[in-house]
Amino acid sequence: KMPYIDSSHTELLRIGSLDPEYGGTSIEQVYDAMDSLSFPPFAVFPEYVKGGGGGGSGDGDNSVPSSDITLIVSVVDSYTDYASYSTYDDFLDNLFDAMDAVGGGACMDDHDTDPHVSMSRGVKFKSLTHQQKYFFQVNLEVAVWQSMYPKGVVIGSKGYASFPPESKSANKMYVGYGNLYFFFDRANITKAFLPNRDLTDKELGYATIYSSGNAGTYYEETTTIDFDYNKGSGSNDNSDQEYYEHNPYGWNARMAKHDMTDGWDLPPGCEQEGETFLGIPLSQYSDSKLQGTRSFQDQFDFETLLDRNFTYIQKFGTNHGWLVGEEVDNGAGSIVDKDTAHIPLFYTGTLNPDMGGIDLKDLIKVMETIDFGELYIKPAFVFQDDDGSIKLQFEADASSALGYLYNSLCSMLGITWNYESPYNSLGLYSNCAMHAAGDRAKYGCGPDNANTGGFCPQMTLAYRVGFQSEEHAAAYLERSNNYVDYWRSLYPSGVAVGTSEFCTSGGCLALFLQRQDPLMIFSPNLAGSWVEFMGGTVAPTISPAPTFDGGCDDLRNSKLDKCYRQKHARKASSVAWDALGAVGQLSLF
Repeated sequence: KMPYIDSSHTELLRIGSLDPEYGGTSIEQVYDAMDSLSFPPFAVFPEYVKGGGGGGSGDGDNSVPSSDITLIVSVVDSYTDYASYSTYDDFLDNLFDAMDAVGGGACMDDHDTDPHVSMSRGVKFKSLTHQQKYFFQVNLEVAVWQSMYPKGVVIGSKGYASFPPESKSANKMYVGYGNLYFFFDRANITKAFLPNRDLTDKELGYATIYSSGNAGTYYEETTTIDFDYNKGSGSNDNSDQEYYEHNPYGWNARMAKHDMTDGWDLPPGCEQEGETFLGIPLSQYSDSKLQGTRSFQDQFDFETLLDRNFTYIQKFGTNHGWLVGEEVDNGAGSIVDKDTAHIPLFYTGTLNPDMGGIDLKDLIKVMETIDFGELYIKPAFVFQDDDGSIKLQFEADASSALGYLYNSLCSMLGITWNYESPYNSLGLYSNCAMHAAGDRAKYGCGPDNANTGGFCPQMTLAYRVGFQSEEHAAAYLERSNNYVDYWRSLYPSGVAVGTSEFCTSGGCLALFLQRQDPLMIFSPNLAGSWVEFMGGTVAPTISPAPTFDGGCDDLRNSKLDKCYRQKHARKASSVAWDALGAVGQLSLF
């Protein structure tokens, strides 16, 4: 769903917040505590892969249940001579004593974490049969590991790495085996703590079975699973489930509402989820490498809608904090998210044609034929939805340029549904768009629309936010909507966003590969489109092909820059926006 790097790990102790003013433990305190400890290399034993947990937005009686996938592991108990407690138990006792000695905060867990590796969250299988086959397959792999490491294995490698990663070669060290690490968040290790001894020859032999290419025999000899993996650990387990099967014909247009933390229910003919969508980029501090500028608009400062000092909120229900840009010292979010502010308009789904999607180049071809006016947006109100997400609603005017664009996207790229089929002059379609060909903006959200379709311009500020109380929630919404009222007075007819360097005329549409990366930008009024990468610009209207005889009268020359500009001259008049209807305030608790 996002271009995450490999963040596999097993947590031993959750530190929580790093801000001592809010009951957290500072990085320096953690480092001091760990530096005072001595520990041997601990071996880890793979137990089984399980499902269960999960359960996010959209899970209903007619929906495939979502599930987390987790690898359960255990730290192998080893004992020194005459010891009553294992070396790992001794380490945990010493660890808590050390954290207490440096003044560790109350946000730290008061017990060790059950060792596990979170593989994925919000997964939806095609059916219970598919789920059972998946868990058999992956647990057969675990069975191979168990035969390979009957007494566990010390984790590590012979490679080199830098901690923290941005220090690069200046702080590069040999990784080795048996280290413990401090994770600033699940994607960033800032310090490694080395064990008090090297591995024995026997330990090193087991630790390098895979890397030395000696694992083949174990795969050949392991064909059965001799442990029970149909069990849970505080979650719903893999067994005792009623049979379920994804029914693609149960799909409806309202499923265009999407939660990045949960799986989709896919429409007919679509076999793979995808995050590609068309929307309005609103980031002011984007970290995307696909655009030459970090700021996509300077009309709105969404910082005014955030509660970074936890005056109102108590927690985030996911690993994500504020989606419009997280701060290093904000301990509530597990991942320091980049600024990914945007308004999704039309989800196109996977770009894999073999799985029912549309190829990227074909999607771009269709988009370059759509004539739309400047996309004006006007904030309406901030609210908390039924899933606990905080969102900024924008006015959903079905007769606006944004509404007309949505109509065009549905009629040209939507899926066949209720006897309505899409049509475009290129004959390029997808089975994976999350919008029906017959859906229209007038069916979308808002008091002037039918509230049954997928047209609902919103920007998600944070997922599954827990407030300190209902009174705190009401106070936060009142404060936020005071800012929204200011924006509404500032832009009474809406505003076409942009900057002096990005979409200079305002009101552009972006093709996002996922919420972080806008790949291609489309200008209004067929004024062209462009792709930027690492500071370079490629204008798709400039063709390297030779000019055919006949000049611009020959259709084969239509994509040449001169002919394109001649045919698609910029419209002099701007889009009027006087017909926006008022949208009432909404607060859901």
